[in-house]
Amino acid sequence: METRAGDPGAFAHFDLSRVSSPAFVVDAAKLRANCQVLADIRDAAEIKVLAALKAFSMWSTAPIIGEYLDGVCTSGLWEARLAGEFYDGEIATYSPAYKPEELEEICRLSDHVIFNSPEQIVRAALILENARASGQDFDIGLRLNPLSQQGEVEKYDPSAPGSRLGFPVDQLMPEHLEGVDGIHIHNLCEQDLGPLKRTWEAIFDTIEPFFGQLKWINLGGGHHVTRADYQREELVEFLREVKEDSGAEVYLEPGEAVALDAGILVGTLLDTLWNGMPVGITDVSATCHMPDVIEAPYRPAMLGELTDEEHIPIRLGGPSCLAGDVIGDYRLPVPAKPGARFAILDQAHYSMVKTNTFNGVQLPSIWLWDSETDQLECVHEFGYETFRDRLS
Repeated sequence: METRAGDPGAFAHFDLSRVSSPAFVVDAAKLRANCQVLADIRDAAEIKVLAALKAFSMWSTAPIIGEYLDGVCTSGLWEARLAGEFYDGEIATYSPAYKPEELEEICRLSDHVIFNSPEQIVRAALILENARASGQDFDIGLRLNPLSQQGEVEKYDPSAPGSRLGFPVDQLMPEHLEGVDGIHIHNLCEQDLGPLKRTWEAIFDTIEPFFGQLKWINLGGGHHVTRADYQREELVEFLREVKEDSGAEVYLEPGEAVALDAGILVGTLLDTLWNGMPVGITDVSATCHMPDVIEAPYRPAMLGELTDEEHIPIRLGGPSCLAGDVIGDYRLPVPAKPGARFAILDQAHYSMVKTNTFNGVQLPSIWLWDSETDQLECVHEFGYETFRDRLS
């Protein structure tokens, strides 16, 4: 999988020695800039934009997101609790399945409760009825599977054969939308406008009979809107057409776009050896700190990496026991010696939320930097107790 992010931005001038290692550093100014782009699109298209907490849930930045966007979308009870505690605006919650004992609280916290199948809505009918009888005000949504493969990697494609995500659109009947306020369609992963248009075309004929009945249509996330070369003007035109055709409120739920290129992961080279090529062991672990490097897989960009082929690349890997804990081969911008600092780009989203303590590897501290004012703050550090308290 090829990453299309990795713009160093203001991090090109950041002194890596200012923070501990390993550390995530998030640039508040870049977050504001991303959110401003999303807000501009929201205003021009007259839609609503929610930030996906599954991609970026650094709640100390909630005031920034709340200043620009209309709320957040969550993936279950714990994210909904986080949203209710720290974030402003609407809360839309979707999960492939809900535990009955958690659904009442989800209804209390959420403005939109989105189900994965009509059968789930039927089974939850009494819980939903009781929640509304107690004064809870929320919409009910249904996620549809467009059955239109647009992803380059099948495991990230919600329309892949046998996908569990969403009710197949070719099975949709009028009775499935009785009591349903809106539909949710999430079919993209780090993609441009073309796949979104093709997704809409794939479902249009099926859902057109329900235009006028639906209060809202949520087009999900995966939109790389804040990338510099995204077709933003065309997106606005498309969204306005969707809204006009359907008569419904239109939502986008960007996750990665909120924090795109807004964070780095700072690490230190701990040791080097030769095994047919230079090999470096670092305090940054793909396995523990950047699982998508292995799961996608992809090679993340490095801050200041040299492009001169005269420099021999060094293979960087983490301190865990997993043989495959490899970040990638890089031409370091500093001498490849123990103690050297480096930074991996574009690590604010889908890295911070996926960290783990396998092998007792230390979690990176979390820092908030404002590149406009140069203010730098350590907002969280993780000690041994973090590791210990996950166990028993």
